[in-house]
Amino acid sequence: MTTAAADLQIAEEDRLRADLYNFLGLLLAGPPDETLLSQTASLSGDDGALGKAITSLARVANVSKPRGVSAEYNALFIGLGRGELLPYASYYLTGFLNEKPLARLRKDMASLRMSRAPNVFEPEDNIASLMEMMGGMIVGRFGAPASLEQQKTFFNTHIGVWAPHFFADLEAAKTSVLYASVGAVGKAFMEIEKEAFRMTAG
Repeated sequence: MTTAAADLQIAEEDRLRADLYNFLGLLLAGPPDETLLSQTASLSGDDGALGKAITSLARVANVSKPRGVSAEYNALFIGLGRGELLPYASYYLTGFLNEKPLARLRKDMASLRMSRAPNVFEPEDNIASLMEMMGGMIVGRFGAPASLEQQKTFFNTHIGVWAPHFFADLEAAKTSVLYASVGAVGKAFMEIEKEAFRMTAG
């Protein structure tokens, strides 16, 4: 199948979902540079919970500077020894890093033909990687686009069980400024995804 043919099979709504997963993954993988901050500041949303959260994020991005956001990111996720938050499924689900949730994810990644990039050394169950994986599955970055049932299984197993709690923690973290708005966007998006998958038969 050609790339063009595959593209035709992905609904616009799913492409937008993938874009939001990838956007969240990008913001959570490292502090945004001036270009990404500018792109974020240009976003606008509707009157729904997610739309309002996106509009709020855009407003904060508009007055944010790369140096300040980098310091915020370091305080949240790196810190001296560790940051304010540990953004890993294993930690949220078991209280420890590198536990069964990571082993389960690695098994599912192998079956879906996903692999960790050679220049990435942290565990695969970090929130940024999971957002990128989900975005990639939707549009077929790892082969054929994942079916709705495959997406639902992956989401319910690896994301829905902890990501809403993480995003709520991010929104409320004492060092969060820009990332408080990122948390609000993630929390609203996870709620929409969770409900949509709940309504999916099977």
